[in-house]
Amino acid sequence: MPALVSQRCLNHSTREAVARCPECGCFYCRECVTEHDDRIVCASCLKKLAQKTETGPRRQWNLWPALQGISGVFLACFVFYVIGRMLLAIPSEYHNQSIWKLGWLTDMGSDSDD
Repeated sequence: MPALVSQRCLNHSTREAVARCPECGCFYCRECVTEHDDRIVCASCLKKLAQKTETGPRRQWNLWPALQGISGVFLACFVFYVIGRMLLAIPSEYHNQSIWKLGWLTDMGSDSDD
């Protein structure tokens, strides 16, 4: 690798190079480099880095909240289904209030009066 003092700027051939761009590997003078993210880079590489940061990283979808919502809806449907089946299992005598007229209920009430 040649020494930095013997290198010339890529853009200005009459000037000595003071830095080497870590992105492209070319040598540049003081006017052709700038500091970015604690590194010294050339203008063309800085432009490429700026375009990368403008677009930003691609967003990934988080499916966990959607799965929780869907499973919650299915769980609620299942619970309401079970409750509905239990309500349908109630005998029809209960609905027309004839279950209260059965003998075993009236016998229990008369025993408590004694």
